[in-house]
Amino acid sequence: MRLNQVTAPALDLDRSIAFYKTLGFRLIVKSDHYARFEVTEGDASFSLHLTGDSNGIANGPHLYFECDDLDARVAALKAKGIVFDSYPVDQSWLWREAWLSDPAGVKLCLYHAGKNRLAPPWRLNDQPA
Repeated sequence: MRLNQVTAPALDLDRSIAFYKTLGFRLIVKSDHYARFEVTEGDASFSLHLTGDSNGIANGPHLYFECDDLDARVAALKAKGIVFDSYPVDQSWLWREAWLSDPAGVKLCLYHAGKNRLAPPWRLNDQPA
């Protein structure tokens, strides 16, 4: 089984589309209430669905996008006007993370974990890496 896509809520679809295009996603489907993007690395997609209800968006799921060039990517996005909640920081779980919010308030983490994403030193021994 492979994860195909994640759908996030949007309060203003055009504003959210512009935001995710700035992040580097490629818009492949658009209607008046829905947009889907191709993630430029790998074969996953990401979509937005227009909602009129903002309750719970910021406390909903957080989206993680791995970047091999995290620090350079954050600097490039900052230069394009993207505002970050926090800049890249090394975490105790061996990931380097930067956090931001999309126009609807969905929390995004741009991170680099490398081999530690699927094979951290504390990985359960009964599961192959």
